[in-house]
Amino acid sequence: MVRIAPIASLALAALLGTTFLGSTPARAVGPVDGPPLPAACIEGVKAEARAKGVPEAVLDRAFRGLLTDASVVGFLQNQPEFRTPAWDYVAALVDDEKIADGKRLLKEHAALLSRLEAKYGVEATTIVAVWGIESDYGKTVGLRHIVRSLATLACTAPRRRDYFRTELIAALKVAATNEIPYDALYGSWAGAFGGPQLMPTVFFRVAVDGDGDGRRNVATSVPDVLASIANFVRLNGWRAGLPWGVEVELPDSIGEGQTGRLNRKPVSSWAGAGVRRVDGRPLVGGGLPADAPSAIILPAGRRGPAFLVTRNFEAFYQYNPTIVYAMSIGHLADRLRGGGPIATPWPTTERPLDRAGRRELQTLLMRAGFDIGGVADGVIGRQTVAAIRTVQQKNGLPVTGRATADVLEALRRGR
Repeated sequence: MVRIAPIASLALAALLGTTFLGSTPARAVGPVDGPPLPAACIEGVKAEARAKGVPEAVLDRAFRGLLTDASVVGFLQNQPEFRTPAWDYVAALVDDEKIADGKRLLKEHAALLSRLEAKYGVEATTIVAVWGIESDYGKTVGLRHIVRSLATLACTAPRRRDYFRTELIAALKVAATNEIPYDALYGSWAGAFGGPQLMPTVFFRVAVDGDGDGRRNVATSVPDVLASIANFVRLNGWRAGLPWGVEVELPDSIGEGQTGRLNRKPVSSWAGAGVRRVDGRPLVGGGLPADAPSAIILPAGRRGPAFLVTRNFEAFYQYNPTIVYAMSIGHLADRLRGGGPIATPWPTTERPLDRAGRRELQTLLMRAGFDIGGVADGVIGRQTVAAIRTVQQKNGLPVTGRATADVLEALRRGR
């Protein structure tokens, strides 16, 4: 099983911005120059890399004049998976644009995806859903060179330095392979890169050559990206034909203490306890065997939607181990194959906005005279948050800085 440490989805961070990242600016901007990297740390990294076969030319290019990126350590402390309400998370990552783009790409790459499905046993919709959640189908791969980000974290982060040092050495080894151009090794603040957003150590375990050119170029080759995603999911125990999960209704007799991804029972046991699908169909069937190990997850607690999940949910969870992340991949895959939205309302009176709504909100803010620090791109940055707070205060709304339908409606009314 291939597992990586929990690292924020770059696409999520880019879309949600500082609304959910505290004081850290998360708009689509590049690195912020800080002081030089600690010499002793870098010399130690170089020595270890040399011992592992990294050529001197790669080390010289990587570290000559390299400064810290003053922005990345803040991201380590403010990962959106751990701060963002589930309903905002899902609204940001699974919206109408993401679904439409995914369906278009399913058609565009149908022949390739058919080959990958036959080879790896992972459905095309699942492969494309992971691509969409991780990097918005390659549109949001990151503006930071991973060597600089990882060097900053390995030498200056307040925690997890050993982890990031290991990833830094691996990134240098990726550069040494010449499979991906050095200038294409851009990714997230944490060092995940390319369309699949693979950490460098994971690259060596799961990346594959999907186009037959002898390279695993997950930075610019769509076949390599999709093949690597399929391989990653397969290695994490994917079972062809088994749903990742289904939305269910729970009887009052099942409390939160009986839920959680590790509280596994056969599907038939849950059915016997009164769990049923929200669409009224029997729980057993429709690809769900009676004896399949399964669990109940509650992304927003007992008052929100409930899902019965299988071992295929675990394959998503190992990609990035947060419940709502794994659920978002599964939900997007369902939507790409024609499924409907989540049926059960989220336990909130706030209505989060999709990307189109966030762009309209920003456009109206600019018309009202606010400086949002750029164009209306749907990315919620610090200046947009400040403007939202002003609108909320003026209209007697809770002053949260969150981009919600109430704020948009106030702006539409010219208030």
